[in-house]
Amino acid sequence: MVKLYVEGGGNAAALKTACRQGFTTFITKTGMTSRPRIVACGSRRDAYDSFCIAIRNGEDAMLLVDSESPVKAQHQTGPDDSWQPWRHLKDRPGDGWEKPRDSAETDCHLMVQVMETWFLLDRDALKRFFGQGFRENALPATTAAIEGIAKEQVYDALEQATRDCKTKARYGKGEHSFELLAKIDPGKVTAASSWAKRFIDALEKKMNS
Repeated sequence: MVKLYVEGGGNAAALKTACRQGFTTFITKTGMTSRPRIVACGSRRDAYDSFCIAIRNGEDAMLLVDSESPVKAQHQTGPDDSWQPWRHLKDRPGDGWEKPRDSAETDCHLMVQVMETWFLLDRDALKRFFGQGFRENALPATTAAIEGIAKEQVYDALEQATRDCKTKARYGKGEHSFELLAKIDPGKVTAASSWAKRFIDALEKKMNS
């Protein structure tokens, strides 16, 4: 059984359940016939620590966390299976994480720069979810390089776009994030986000190996 250790879910049991369900639905919609067991870890550090323990125990595991910041060009050159997410996480202030000895670069995956970045790639799903009062023009231009948009700008755009919604409260990470994750189209996400495509391709390969 492949276990996918993901950042998200906080400390509340209900939110962890929502996190598992959101990622399971998103992955199922890619068409994968086999799916991993989702482990909602709360903080990014807890996700990393849990992944390291799994690797030390010889488990088949993958890690998925927010990049939190842009990934340097030198860490994403050549074929995506040679990209260096571990270098990003080692160099990023606040992380400084070492690559576990028995893990591969393709075991580590980044949501660049945050999970909410993926939401911006399915405007139709956002409009359906938030309904009347949703202000699409508050979102970054669709021509923007999506992985270059800072996380603060992503959060601010979603808050501004949803502040006048009639049937939903303005965007809140805990309240809406995993429900939205289950509703977006992974095809739209992987078409525009190179790191998302790398994640889905590597996960499918691992599930079929």
